Amino acid sequence: MVVFFTDMKKRYHILKSEEFQHMIRHEKKLAGPSFVLYHAPRKEEHARVGISLSRKIGNAVERNHIKRQVRMMCHELIDFESFPEDIVLIVRFGYLDNGYADNKKMLEKLLNKATIK
Repeated sequence: MVVFFTDMKKRYHILKSEEFQHMIRHEKKLAGPSFVLYHAPRKEEHARVGISLSRKIGNAVERNHIKRQVRMMCHELIDFESFPEDIVLIVRFGYLDNGYADNKKMLEKLLNKATIK
């Protein structure tokens, strides 16, 4: 019997387009070769993450694969109950040039910068 690791719960996601647009237009921005990270103080009792990437990055199957990888990175790096920020991650074309471990390190650096004030 195969048991799959449970993914990030829906309550930890930013789902509404209006919330994405507000974060992108009005909140703080950090950029790296693989990600652009927008962050703002959290609005709920737990942190939330939104993930977006361009339709120019591969076909739908590849984009969904990348989103699953990024969700897993967030699940491993963020304690949603204590993390002080809501985050929107935009995946850049540079993501494809690096492996999972390198992208995870880059994301970890951006998350650390976002929490240091």
